[in-house]
Amino acid sequence: MTADLYRATPARPAMGFVELVAFLAITMALNALAIDVVLPGLPALGADLGVHEDNRRQLVIVAYLIGMGASQLVHGPLADRIGRRPTLLAGLAIYSVAGLASALAPSFGVLIAARVVQGLGAGAPRVVAISIARDRYRGPEMARVMSLVMMVFMVVPILAPTVGQGILLIAPWRWIFGVLAVAGIAVGAWTMARLGETLAPEHRRPLSARMVARGFVEVARTRATLVPTIAMTFTGGALMAFVTSAQQIFQDTFGAGKGFTLLFALIAVTMSVGSFANSKMVQVIGPARLARRALHVQMSAAATLVALALTGHLSLPVFEALQAVVMLCFGFTGSNLNAIAMEPMGHLAGTASSVIGAVTTIGGALIGGAVGGLYDGTARPLVIGTLVLGASARLVLMLSPKA
Repeated sequence: MTADLYRATPARPAMGFVELVAFLAITMALNALAIDVVLPGLPALGADLGVHEDNRRQLVIVAYLIGMGASQLVHGPLADRIGRRPTLLAGLAIYSVAGLASALAPSFGVLIAARVVQGLGAGAPRVVAISIARDRYRGPEMARVMSLVMMVFMVVPILAPTVGQGILLIAPWRWIFGVLAVAGIAVGAWTMARLGETLAPEHRRPLSARMVARGFVEVARTRATLVPTIAMTFTGGALMAFVTSAQQIFQDTFGAGKGFTLLFALIAVTMSVGSFANSKMVQVIGPARLARRALHVQMSAAATLVALALTGHLSLPVFEALQAVVMLCFGFTGSNLNAIAMEPMGHLAGTASSVIGAVTTIGGALIGGAVGGLYDGTARPLVIGTLVLGASARLVLMLSPKA
């Protein structure tokens, strides 16, 4: 089967399992890199470009996410028509050029525009990576692959803030965006050298407005796909709420100073641990049951955070520990819900991946941005939002017997 999938590019033998997991992880990690490496530079960026409202600096993250979410509605149908490889290369080119434009931005408005464009390019790596995984695997095996991908992928959020802080020690904040441009070029070179086409010729879909619309409607009408997609949107909103407000909570609320990057990394590493554990457990327990159990644990940890925050007993060590539990749960929910949503969509994996990615990314960005914008000098908006969003995701999953 694998050989058939690669028939279109016989000069490039299929990547082995380990290389494929690493490639998909690093390709998807470009998105995390574009978010997390920027976090330490937000204060310097704001001071240099005259952004005096701290919460407004979060637009650097939100604008990127909205661009990435919207672009997936284009990259998905393209990937189903012209193939995974050319779609990915086009997206990486946009990502890299926009990274350079961000580095050279003369004003905050231009920077935000460049970040939207960078997000438009970044939608391709997200859609194509998941489509490639669906081309080669399905069901619990795909959930296992995505768990391993997420495990490697999560190394980037762990290291990215430290990398950003290190860049600031030797260069201005603009060099952070230069690093993003270089990263996009590097992944593009890997793609050209090693990636064969995984979309079989007989599975290519016509690229017309009518066919694209029919694909979107099919995804929206398939409850087994729609329900976990909505649940992912809520959990993604909770994750983005933490990412957008983490710098302010650690440095302003708890006075962590430059220790922010280490504290953020220690929390982020639990997502990688969760993804690794999920890869070992999913084929025995199943993706739906694991996702539900993870949401129960997430809600319990968030409820404890809310109680402590409202009574004035939330300290930095306790916040760090309980938020780590919340992040651990994301390592289970993300890959499992995505695998569940993609299961009925093998015949239009690119389009389905694009719709799922657009809804979850844009929805998560808007929800996370709204919660982050409520930052009031305390952790209360974040922890309350995390609890509400976790409970909402769990309630939505009750609408589908398969999830």
